[in-house]
Amino acid sequence: MAKDELDLTQVTRVVAEVKQGFEDFKQAHAEQMKEVARGIFDPLVEEKLRKINDDLNAKQEHIDKLYAASRRKHLSINGVEVDQVDLDKKAHAWANMVAKRRGTSVQSFAHSDVLDYKAAFVEYLRKDDRVLSADETKALSVGSDPDGGYVVDPDTSGRIVMKQFETSPVRQYASVQVISTDALEGLFDLDEAASGWVSETGSRPETGTPQLKPWRIPVHEQYAEPRATQKLLDDAYINMEDWLAAKVAEKFSRTENAAFVNGTGVGQPRGFLTYAHGTTLPGTIEQVATGVNGGFAAAPAGADKLISMVYGLKTNYRNNGVWFMNRTTTAGVRLLKNSDGSYLWQPSIAAGQPSTLLGYPVATFDDMPDYTTNGALAIAFGDLAQAYQIVDRLGIRVLRDPFTAKPYVKFYTTKRVGGDVINFEAIKLLKFATAV
Repeated sequence: MAKDELDLTQVTRVVAEVKQGFEDFKQAHAEQMKEVARGIFDPLVEEKLRKINDDLNAKQEHIDKLYAASRRKHLSINGVEVDQVDLDKKAHAWANMVAKRRGTSVQSFAHSDVLDYKAAFVEYLRKDDRVLSADETKALSVGSDPDGGYVVDPDTSGRIVMKQFETSPVRQYASVQVISTDALEGLFDLDEAASGWVSETGSRPETGTPQLKPWRIPVHEQYAEPRATQKLLDDAYINMEDWLAAKVAEKFSRTENAAFVNGTGVGQPRGFLTYAHGTTLPGTIEQVATGVNGGFAAAPAGADKLISMVYGLKTNYRNNGVWFMNRTTTAGVRLLKNSDGSYLWQPSIAAGQPSTLLGYPVATFDDMPDYTTNGALAIAFGDLAQAYQIVDRLGIRVLRDPFTAKPYVKFYTTKRVGGDVINFEAIKLLKFATAV
């Protein structure tokens, strides 16, 4: 079994352990509340709760990975959906993307050609293109970038993206579009046509005409520069392509994950937490205040704020709603009860299913702030596929540099990606403050 694959039998076992862990959590919490009511604070009970929470978080990671994998969407290349397992189609799209930058086109390029390219690419990583054979040079020329270097073949690009899926869950829930230009553009359709009642012979004045507003998401360049000694490259039995993909994926995923949540939009994607409070569209996202700085209000008021977020969304967004928060905030949410004394958070009930809050899935976004921070926008709820658009520039470029850091060979790898909110009413934020 591959390193990152999940054993379904193991996940089923973990689900059962999470259920039991939550029962232990509820029992410990009830014990703590009884002692608090008597004016007693027992640090041992507090430590017990912390350990149970940490154990629940660790086990929930297994379940979250499987659920995230089940949400992987088809890619859309320049507006046309491409099945990720349709290898010939993906290979042809990749070859034409590179050829387009040279002002040419490729009529025929199949997955078998990708395999030839991949073998030559591995040799390029090991040796440099100046010492490749004629056949290797010919195979590699398909991916030659006009700006220098070679574009990573589609299988390697796919592995890099898949690794990002597993460490950057924003991609599981947002929309992802692959383009071959420098920006994705669209229109905000926020208005409606005006109308009125009129008698048979009454006058019919002109009514209001709906307006469209453009939006544009540019792609921004991020880079990674893993390196290895030439001796390792010459003698290694490991798959250098996999090694490079893993190193790049680790760098890119952390960078992108943070930007999709908190990015400024200047030279990087803009995060969905960076917009001001408001209901005027587009440009603001509605926030709900907890009424308490750095925490939830006492029960049941804390639960009421979450309920307000759920039913503040329009039905078509609420039907696909997901909660987004980090693990520290999840630990705080597990303590919340409704007016009947029932816990709002419920553990997974089956393998591949997430934990739920008020009946809606909970996704872990570790780049979101802790709820204990005053004024933090620590919880989001909504349909992120409608709200947030990620834009990938097709192609990942690699430059092999054996000169500037001898005895190391550096692999300067670049990718261009953008992201921004395009539907501001499809998501709501909970602010841990007395007011928004």
